[in-house]
Parts: sequence; structure tokens; C-alpha cells
Amino acid sequence: MSQTVQAEVMMSFIVSEELAFRIPVELDFDSADPYAVRFTFDLPGDAPVTWAFSRELLLDGLSRPAGEGDIHVEPASGAHLSDVFVSLQVGSEQALFRVGAAPLVAFLDRTDRLVPLGQEEICGTLDAELDRIFANAQRAG
Repeated sequence: MSQTVQAEVMMSFIVSEELAFRIPVELDFDSADPYAVRFTFDLPGDAPVTWAFSRELLLDGLSRPAGEGDIHVEPASGAHLSDVFVSLQVGSEQALFRVGAAPLVAFLDRTDRLVPLGQEEICGTLDAELDRIFANAQRAG
């Protein structure tokens, strides 16, 4: 039986040095897929867009530049747990977002209580075994 963690954070969608829009972003974590987190961006005038990436990448990006390919997360400054940049790229198109580190830390802390980092495989196996046991018990009862 999977459990989820959800949170909504406000991010700044940085269009240029002079222009940024504040947008709500839904953060999701599902214990059935414990390696991933999902960010659903609700950009003005567009349909919501969901990006899934490594929970570990998000954690690493709070303190140092992290990510390869289409997703990069890094601290906005050297100050401990200030703001974080999240950069998403599709082809030649790039979107840059800025978000406070505190709500990301709170979200990651809640995910860690469900499935501790480093324990994803063990928890996945345990969940599958519990589902099997409960299914057998329901058929028997």
C-alpha cells in the first residue's frame, strides 16, 4: 500500500533579470516510486507540466550544484539553506525557477519519514510483501 507526501510551494519563474512570475508548484512523492519526486508547474496560460526526477538530486542540490542532462538544482548563494535554483531544459528551451530551500527541506523530511533515503529498495520490497499478505488474507477471510 503506497503512501504519498504532497506540498505546494511558490516558485519564481525567472523570465529575465527584470521579469519573474510567482507560480504555485505541487510537489509529490509516492512511496511506490521512492526514488522520485514530482514537481507539477502551473504556468500562466499553459497546461500544468509535471517533471519527475531523483529525490537524491533534489537533496544534493540544496547544498551544491547537482544534476546532469535536463535537470539541474543548485543553491542560489553560498548562504546555508537560502534559495535554490531549479533549471529544466527541453532541447534548446530552458526554464529557470527560484524557490526557498526551507519548504524543500520540509518536503524532503516528510518523504524521508515515509521511506528513508538509502532504504528505497528495502521499503519497496516490504510494501510488495505486505500487499501480497493483505491480498491473501482478504481472499481467505
